[in-house]
Order: sequence, then structure tokens, then C-alpha cells
Amino acid sequence: MKSILFSLCLFIGISPLKINAQDFQGQAIYLSKSRLELGNWGANMTEIQKKQVEERLKNRLEKTYTLNFNKEASFYKEEAKLDAISGATDSWGKNFAPGNQYKNIKNNSLVQSQEFYGKYFLVKDELQSIKWNMGTETKQIGNYMCFKATATIPTAELTWYDFSWSDLRDNSYSNASETDDETETPEIATTEVEAWYTPQIPVSHGPGEYWGLPGLILEVSAGNTTMLCSKIILNPQTKLKIEAPDKGKEINKKDYRATIQTKMIEMRDNRMGRGRG
Repeated sequence: MKSILFSLCLFIGISPLKINAQDFQGQAIYLSKSRLELGNWGANMTEIQKKQVEERLKNRLEKTYTLNFNKEASFYKEEAKLDAISGATDSWGKNFAPGNQYKNIKNNSLVQSQEFYGKYFLVKDELQSIKWNMGTETKQIGNYMCFKATATIPTAELTWYDFSWSDLRDNSYSNASETDDETETPEIATTEVEAWYTPQIPVSHGPGEYWGLPGLILEVSAGNTTMLCSKIILNPQTKLKIEAPDKGKEINKKDYRATIQTKMIEMRDNRMGRGRG
């Protein structure tokens, strides 16, 4: 891998020795855009109504993230912004959004801070394993030559901090479908991922859950969301903070997801109980 990376760097005219300096740091800014999927709910809506909904949900559909990185680790966080209409931050949406994330590729560790309805958690787990299929297709992103890679990843591994009622329905169905004579393995939902990375910055980092390529990932498309790097700063004059979060109740991804599901069921049942009363 190192010899391939060295050859790629020479081919595109950059010395990998400069990138591999002991004190190397960098910062990448990503713009994330998601398509609004209204499903059956939006079938009877006019185009004007759909645009109004999109405008109201703009804070959740368009986000800005910052990735600070060195050779071994990265720190990734969302940049907060005010709602275009109300002037407030999206307080409800942050309960199901990714918190500040630290990835260390040297020891294969993830540390992510999550806030869920006023309670703080420190999620510690291994990095999501990604089997990338390396392609030969290339394209230019800004000043960087990028190569294409694709992967198929279990959707739940990409959205473990989120919640969907359909997840509970799927789990219930899977449990009910088991019989004494035969146990069927439930089908695992997957997401097709397309990434573009640049060997000109030979670090194995990327936005969110994505990592493990022989160059910084500058663009990722997964499901209805695309993240595109809009700015890169290499070796900034001010030293960047690349440290793991350290506040909150320690928990792993699986148990955190179970905690969310349990709490949402409790909230639903409490509302139904008050309605009946």
C-alpha cells in the first residue's frame, strides 16, 4: 500500500514526505446536502407546499462540518447555525444527530459525544469496518485529483445515533417470524456508498463514519445525502485541537441505540396514556 501511495503521489506531482512530517495537521470543511423524501405523506402536496417544507427543514437538510486531522487521528463536528425562519437552533434535531466525533485509525477506536434529551453520553467503540472497492475512475475536486471507491455498508451502522419507528417494527417482525422448526435470518438493510479520495493528502480520514482509504476523502454520497469538501487548510499556523471528547456516560454504539429506542417507546406510551386520560 505504501509503495502504491508513493507512486500515486509522484504521478500527481506532490512529495509524500511533506505530508508525512511528524507535526502534520490539516482541516477540511464539508458541506452536507440531503434530498427531502416525503414518501406517501407528500403525495398530495403541491410543489409550493413541498418547497415550504424544504425551507423549514433546511437546517436538517443542509449542514456544515469541520474535520481536523493528523496522520493518526481526526476530530469531526457540526458547525451550529441558526434556523433561516425562526432564528433558533435545531434543538429537537440534535437529539438524533451525530455529536462531536474522534476517530483514531492507529488503535481502531471511535469516541463520540451524544446528547439525548438533556442526558450526555460518551460512545466508545471500534471504528466501522468498511470494505472498499477501489476504482480507477478519477475526477478533479478543487485543486486535488481524486479517485473513486465504493462500498456497501449496513445502514444501521451509519445511523446508529438516529431513531426510526420502522426499526422497531422490523425487529418485532423478525422476532415473530421465528419458529421452532426454522429460524430465518432477517434481511439486513444496506447503503451503497460512493467516495472520492485524494492521494495528494495521504491520510486515511474522512467525514463521519467514513475512513480507511489511501487519501483524504473529499466527497461521499450515501443514500439521499452528499458531503463535499469545500475548503482544505494544510499545516495551519494555529495548532488544531484533535482530542477525544471526555464527558458523558460511557456506552457502546449498540447499547446507545437500545437506550434511544427504549426512551422513545416510553415517551410514546406516556403521551398515549395522557390522551386516554
